[in-house]
Amino acid sequence: MQHLIQGKDYLFNLAGQTSHIDSMTDPYTDLAINAAAQLSILEACRHTNPHIKVVFASTRQLYGKPDYLPVDEKHPIRPVDVNGINKLAGEWYHILYNNVYGIRTCALRLTNTYGPGMRVKDARQTFLGVWIRFLLEGQPIKVFGDGLQLRDFNYVDDCVEALLLAGLNDQANGKVYNLGGSEVVQLKALADMITGLGFGGSFELVPFPDDRKIIDIGDYYSDFSFITRDLGWQPQVSLESGLINTITYFRSNLEQYL
Repeated sequence: MQHLIQGKDYLFNLAGQTSHIDSMTDPYTDLAINAAAQLSILEACRHTNPHIKVVFASTRQLYGKPDYLPVDEKHPIRPVDVNGINKLAGEWYHILYNNVYGIRTCALRLTNTYGPGMRVKDARQTFLGVWIRFLLEGQPIKVFGDGLQLRDFNYVDDCVEALLLAGLNDQANGKVYNLGGSEVVQLKALADMITGLGFGGSFELVPFPDDRKIIDIGDYYSDFSFITRDLGWQPQVSLESGLINTITYFRSNLEQYL
């Protein structure tokens, strides 16, 4: 790692274990990737390249079940799974190294990022990926519970724009920002939208699997006004446009991702 960061101006740290279920069944691996490895990266920066700017990809999962909506950065932190705890540790390591060692860092709490190239072979990264796989394979999309859970989404281009703005602007140093979508949608309505875009498909409501039910957070959507005020970021890609782009991409490339 020290060799890799020598002479670099920016480090976009998106390394992580993203599966909440995997973090519960194999918590030590999640700890190694989402906490210990993050400390190793920051130590490499401290000893080899203390002038580098680091942007860390954190997660909205660390908030847990919301007390209020939309969720802003002042909301209590109450992770409901091992992944949330370890991602929080990784995030706070970054802020600590900014405050104590002067290594310029910031963190973005991502929420349901989707788009071409996302993981679709299973739900270990995001449920939306496996929904798109089912759609293209002619299987019904499975919506857990009553489908009334609220969510917001960010198309990958909007997420990249936020990462770049945070990297280029020293006003972000030492800060944590929520990302979020301007459209809030129930999951049942989202499934209905996806199956109505002209690609075919259907959906069905199914009971929550036990392992997912115990870590489900209910409704969630973000207040991202802090990053808008500080850095001027706002999502630009509508949910419908982003879904069409994503499904069109995977319709031509699905086999490469399975």
